[in-house]
Amino acid sequence: MRVPSRSSGRQSGPGVVPAAPVRRLPGPSPVRPSPTRPSPTEPDLAAYRAAVAELLVEVGALADAPSTAARQLLLDQRLREPAITAVLDATPQGFLGARETLLLEMARYQPNARSSAGDLTALVRIYLLSRIDVMWWRDTPIFSTDAQVNSSIDLVDLEWLRRRDLLQFRYQEQPANVLGRGLRAVRRRLFPAATPHTAGLMFRRARREVVALLNDIGREFTSATPPGTPPLWVTSLVRSAEHQYRLRSLGYAAMVPSGHCLGYAADVEMTWFQSFGVRDVLADLLLARQAAGEINVVDEGQAWHLCLAPAARLRLRRSYEAEMGV
Repeated sequence: MRVPSRSSGRQSGPGVVPAAPVRRLPGPSPVRPSPTRPSPTEPDLAAYRAAVAELLVEVGALADAPSTAARQLLLDQRLREPAITAVLDATPQGFLGARETLLLEMARYQPNARSSAGDLTALVRIYLLSRIDVMWWRDTPIFSTDAQVNSSIDLVDLEWLRRRDLLQFRYQEQPANVLGRGLRAVRRRLFPAATPHTAGLMFRRARREVVALLNDIGREFTSATPPGTPPLWVTSLVRSAEHQYRLRSLGYAAMVPSGHCLGYAADVEMTWFQSFGVRDVLADLLLARQAAGEINVVDEGQAWHLCLAPAARLRLRRSYEAEMGV
């Protein structure tokens, strides 16, 4: 079975700017460590993911309510394994903060149809694997409010790019009012398989490097699938911490802190592609990029969560600039 895997908000300038012009990132490409042999200063992510996979098997065996004490004892022991401690200790919360947050998430957990965490095992998987994201980008300020997302010059307008046929993936926005939600509900009843059943993007904005990453994956996915297969579908991109807490209040497994609030994470639809027979093709493409050290992958069921690795940022920024002609 495949098991993939503090700061105050950014002070942004006013106004939404188009995708060009942009500032080029200076300097030569950094030396990138081998994905199979981590840098001496960074945790071994392969060992971390393997340790998490083993932990998940044991958590699954203790998923019933009477096993609460046994689960806590298990986590106290397993989280202190060097491979896991190294990652958690490198997050902004540190080991103790990450451990306490996980235990609190488990204590509060209530399964519901909206949450990507269908059970306690899924909750632990999503939390622990997403800590790679916040470890990678621990020095990056979050987008605290919706206003910061909408005004940040570090983000580009996807609609501006889509209208110029510069995107290799699809998305839909969340309806802005009751009428929009009603029209979408009617379309879903008439054409239930036409699009994934997702709420859509709250913010149609993204970092340039993430656009380049998704375009790369979209092109690769299109070339690897039969004609007529729908393009890559993105279900979530940047979120404010303000919106993340709104999602939590509605029952979603929206972790805090999150790579979405840093602008370097995206969710891509998976389940919908089963009807086209290409879900495993997309899964293999994503896991290959994870093995190459370019992204972190978290299986969240219907969608998979991706986060860009810092080592790939400069290459993808230059790719964006070349593709957009800036």
